[in-house]
Amino acid sequence: MRPRPSNREGFVLSVSQNPEYSPDWDSFPFTLPIARKLGVLKLHRAVTFLIGENGSGKSTFLEAIAVRMDFNETGGEANGNFGVRPVDGGLHDGISLLRSNFRRPGDCFFMRAETVFDFATQLDRDAVDDLRLLRRYGNRSLHARSHGEAFLAIVQNRLKKESFFLLDEPEAALSPNRQLTVLKEIDWLVRAGCQFVIATHSPILMSYPDSLMYELGPDGFKPTTWQETEHFQLTKSFLDHPDAFLRHLIE
Repeated sequence: MRPRPSNREGFVLSVSQNPEYSPDWDSFPFTLPIARKLGVLKLHRAVTFLIGENGSGKSTFLEAIAVRMDFNETGGEANGNFGVRPVDGGLHDGISLLRSNFRRPGDCFFMRAETVFDFATQLDRDAVDDLRLLRRYGNRSLHARSHGEAFLAIVQNRLKKESFFLLDEPEAALSPNRQLTVLKEIDWLVRAGCQFVIATHSPILMSYPDSLMYELGPDGFKPTTWQETEHFQLTKSFLDHPDAFLRHLIE
């Protein structure tokens, strides 16, 4: 088994507040604690997990990193151009990325569960003029697969070594078994020199050991561990005592 690199630094070392930008603190997204209390957020060389309740700002934070990395904030390839939404005045204006002086990613990709359909549609349009584009996704249109299969095809075919990836709730389209498959793929890519930032609700994905984990909440970013998360504790409690939970919820 190939060992995980231990001395290699990531492509992006940290995310911090941009001291040169003066936001309107009364307007979204700067009303979020993650914007008000960002400080300097260290990223892990392999995997950084962002967890938290809906509305805590996980996707918003990923979008900000994406724009700073020259992605379209709706997802897809670096410098991609589909599903464009206005970004002026967004959180990306209020952050700065500290990048490695020694490493540059060979490739980048921003994967969002909610925009896979739009991305697949644009890919089919582009492939009319260049069929080679489909080779990067298993030589078949993503629309010829189920949502979960399309998502897995991107992970298994598009993500390559020595690259930087943003994943926004990748578990949304995947069965528990497929989540385990993605966990294995992430580990292979980490061993091949990749760096991930992942927003997730999945206790399965959160279990990946070579990582940092931050819980997004009223205090901004709080370092935590897999076993300390509500996601893990609630899921384990439910599976251990389903009858008690169901009696409380529906009787």
